[in-house]
Amino acid sequence: MNQAIRNAWVVAIALFALLFCSVTYVQFFAVDSLNNNANNNRQLVQNFCSNRGPILVAGHPIAESVATDSDCKFQRTYNDPFLYAGITGFFSMYAGQYGIESAMKDELAGTSNDALFDRIAQTFTGAQPQGRSVELTIDPAIQKMAYDMIPDGVAGSIVVMNPKTGAIIAMVSKPSYDTNQMASHSAAAVTAAQEKLVHIPGINLFGSAAYKQQYAPGSVFKLIDTAAALESGKYTKDSVLPNPASLPFPGIDYTLPNYRYGQCYTQEKASFAFALENSCNTPFASIALDLGQGPITAAAEKFGFNDKSLKFPDAVAGSVFPGTKGTLDAPQLARSAIGQESVLATPLEIAMMTSALANGGQQMKPNLVKAVRTPDLKTVQSLTPEVLRQSTTPEIARQITDWMVSVVDNGIARAAAVPGVKVAGKTGTAEVANNLNNSWFTGFAPADDPSVVVTIVMPDVDVLTGAQLTSPNASKLFKAVLKK
Repeated sequence: MNQAIRNAWVVAIALFALLFCSVTYVQFFAVDSLNNNANNNRQLVQNFCSNRGPILVAGHPIAESVATDSDCKFQRTYNDPFLYAGITGFFSMYAGQYGIESAMKDELAGTSNDALFDRIAQTFTGAQPQGRSVELTIDPAIQKMAYDMIPDGVAGSIVVMNPKTGAIIAMVSKPSYDTNQMASHSAAAVTAAQEKLVHIPGINLFGSAAYKQQYAPGSVFKLIDTAAALESGKYTKDSVLPNPASLPFPGIDYTLPNYRYGQCYTQEKASFAFALENSCNTPFASIALDLGQGPITAAAEKFGFNDKSLKFPDAVAGSVFPGTKGTLDAPQLARSAIGQESVLATPLEIAMMTSALANGGQQMKPNLVKAVRTPDLKTVQSLTPEVLRQSTTPEIARQITDWMVSVVDNGIARAAAVPGVKVAGKTGTAEVANNLNNSWFTGFAPADDPSVVVTIVMPDVDVLTGAQLTSPNASKLFKAVLKK
């Protein structure tokens, strides 16, 4: 009798172990292949109609799943959609998923690897899966302030970040759109909305232009030229640079003109401080021609150019500077050194470049996610600052910072100044088609203990409009963040 009982227990335990292993395999090892199977329409509908976790800013949902009376039990809903569209993206059964909705899809759906035991328990209890909440690093007041700084009808992007942690304080871009249109339960409504939205010039439906769109960076790239020059050992803080009104190239009918605004024309030779204060072109073109393409490219890559793998957590469009091989002729290299030619950068990359200088040469990985929590508010993931790379030495970063302070105190970025605070900055004006420009400002404050970086780009604007929308707005953002 005892032997029969023991045998029954062995069989029961074996069956339970087999069931547990089977559930574990399906829920853990096979879940991705099953969920991603193109023929799994049931899984697609289940995910779309599930109680997906909210995306939070300062504890308030900017994206959440709301219960409905229809067969599809939950509707994904976006609050302040125009303000956050570039960050949240959208979750649609008919148009896919983008932004945080895509990058954090497993956490939001409750199917991430660390939710294994939750899924096993749900299998036995029959409970419906609940997604986890994803809280962002965004400050809602700074986000709204930055968004309102870009006039309706004007394309532009603003990034505000903490250089010491990489946390994104604000990230906005215009034009924007209502993400609720893309989350509709009606396939016809989603198709109609998409067909209308894609014809809006400058719009990006798949993430903010602040990290998905590349622009010619213009003179903000001169900060990298400066780092390359000082790292080479051929230049010091006391070097005198050639500053002709135009730079000729032997054998061809082309000259590179100096920057026609500011005071570049007043000196035939210039210090680094003067050249940066007035954003003179010819000194930095001369540096690039002297050092060669390789060292300029190497310096650019130390600051993040040509990195195609960055995620924060959504994938970032790579910023581009031509490779280390001598593929550029002299005029092309000269124009590349002033952020023109084929040089392209996202606003996020320029903010990261600036953050590295603010942080003693150490570039932190940017991050939008502050925390991930279970439905019972248990924190399962939190922001941990991560060093991405050493962009330059602390000594060179401090020297460039001093010159950037002079750009604001004495140069063409005076409008970025904040009374009582040392501000470091650099402007940029990249020429594009139809006599328009990409107008840039990037900088940080306080310069002696930086806590905030602001990068602004207004593409395809005239010089006056660009000047009005960049440095003065940076000053306002510095003030607002530093008051908190």
